[in-house]
Amino acid sequence: MAEFTLRKTMLIIEEIHHDGGPVAAVPRRRAAMIALVKNPFAGRYEADLQSHMDDLKPLGAMMSARLVGALGGPDGIDGYGKAALVGEAGELEHTALWHVPGGYAMRQLLSDSKAIVPSAMKQGGVGTRIDVPLGHANAAYVRSHFDAMEVGLPDGPKADELLFALAMTCGPRIHARMGGLEVADVVGEDGLR
Repeated sequence: MAEFTLRKTMLIIEEIHHDGGPVAAVPRRRAAMIALVKNPFAGRYEADLQSHMDDLKPLGAMMSARLVGALGGPDGIDGYGKAALVGEAGELEHTALWHVPGGYAMRQLLSDSKAIVPSAMKQGGVGTRIDVPLGHANAAYVRSHFDAMEVGLPDGPKADELLFALAMTCGPRIHARMGGLEVADVVGEDGLR
């Protein structure tokens, strides 16, 4: 069992009322939860990483629950995404540890989620920021929900740390008007349409 010691978390909540056009009747809400943890594999090569995803499942569950709570419950949450940053002493593959613990934790709390959870990963030093890609939680082809939320912390990730992020959204981009599959037309059988 790997020790991913938690150093700190941050919760970010945004309400977007307009984006240069008219004020929306209902603001779009976006929230992100960030966690900085010790990277137990920093500075060395570990052949078996996959088995350590289970060690991060409690972190994914806690972060997902905090996001759902921050957005007032699961009703209305219709978008999500995840991202991970690894510090300089780690390798990019360490960020892939977040796929199952981060993605599945959100999907378990959002009953209609069938779409793949968009993901971004990169390596960087203290203060590096990353865009969490966002998409509709039930149908990946819903263009109105394509977005990203930039996150980061001023004091991480340190060389021997990992930064994990989850994000959820309520509603489409403000002033979305690029056509494509509309939310009202989602069938939701395959996670695509």
